[in-house]
Amino acid sequence: MAAPADRLRPVVKFSGQGIRFDEDSAETRPLLSRMLTYPIGIIHHQLRRRLGAGKPQVPRRQQSFSRDFGHAAAETLLITRLSFTLLRSLGVGYRWVVKLTALAVYAILLMPGFLQVMYDYYFSSQVRRDIIFGNQPRNSLDLYLPTNTDKKKTVVIFVSGGAWIIGNKAWGALLGLQLAERDIIVASIDYRNFPQGTISDMVKDVSQGISFVCKNIADYGGDPDRIFLMGQSAGAHISVCALLEQAIKEARKGESVDWSVSQIKAYFGLSGGYNLLKLVDHFDSRGLYRSVFLSIMEGEESLSKFSPEIRIQDPSVSDVVSSLPPFVLFHGTGDYSIPSDASETFGETLRKAGGQADLFLYEGKTHTDLFLQDPFRGGNYELFDQIVAILHAGDEEALAKDSMAPPKPRLVPEILIRLARMVSPF
Repeated sequence: MAAPADRLRPVVKFSGQGIRFDEDSAETRPLLSRMLTYPIGIIHHQLRRRLGAGKPQVPRRQQSFSRDFGHAAAETLLITRLSFTLLRSLGVGYRWVVKLTALAVYAILLMPGFLQVMYDYYFSSQVRRDIIFGNQPRNSLDLYLPTNTDKKKTVVIFVSGGAWIIGNKAWGALLGLQLAERDIIVASIDYRNFPQGTISDMVKDVSQGISFVCKNIADYGGDPDRIFLMGQSAGAHISVCALLEQAIKEARKGESVDWSVSQIKAYFGLSGGYNLLKLVDHFDSRGLYRSVFLSIMEGEESLSKFSPEIRIQDPSVSDVVSSLPPFVLFHGTGDYSIPSDASETFGETLRKAGGQADLFLYEGKTHTDLFLQDPFRGGNYELFDQIVAILHAGDEEALAKDSMAPPKPRLVPEILIRLARMVSPF
């Protein structure tokens, strides 16, 4: 039986000086206290590949297929190798066998949706995959570009989740494709996962990816004055760490920086965790064992350093909080992977420290409902509509087009979605 309509509505727990969504009028009222005026110098360094004279011309379609096949094979080999390394680190205990089995069943049940999204990911002309932004493994990003190129587009930098272990830029494909349909560019950043890297590597990779987008997005039709940052789950934690670290660097006179937090118009945090000291035991009970989690976070002594909620209360860095962009936090109250009070307490702490934050809670929604099950159902779902309304705030033409947009198609039958929700390990 379908949930009552009022259970699907977000509950606004607090609304400060950030961005407020008015459910009655379906409009956003931006209360941003500052607009981006940071001058961005665009670096043009695209390399063009030329075929030598006399070499046989290979049809473009064949080139594309060969490249995609080679890329898929390389990615499969890398993931397989890292999986064995990870299993050696985790050990194969009863709890992990149960979790992996549940994950496999969950993926199989949602496979009709995954297959459609992956087909578009590999074959849509709107997707530019594997754009290199750094010299470390997995320093690449995917771009999802609108077909309409009549004016510069709003940009979303997306950082995927995955428990700091299985994150991948392709996890942003569904969101990227849907936002591209609304004339929004999405840059999905990849980063090293454990055991390929630890939290410092992840934060560094994400910061480099943000810098690349800020410097180069105008070359792809993006508006450098309308860049938003979004993180989901572990990606929310990593991206906030990158934001805070950048703000601290900027506050230290004489330290060189590649990008500025003032270039980020607002931050969206989806189902994130921001205080690791409060979460380490919870994660241990859920199967992400304490010893492994501490290895990811570089030891128990580093938990405070990589807990944004704790760091912004430190008097030595509290003065940088006002320089952070407005935060908009989203969380489901039925989230067992990262409880919703993680976003509640972080938002309240931000406000007390002089930051700007809004929080939207979704009654009964789990860790994956907002990001996977709801989009797979098709139609209109409130999280997506709220984000788009904020992204298009002040653009009457874009808001008018949004109001006329057709409902998204259903990708997975309802019975499979409900079964997947029952067996989900998240």
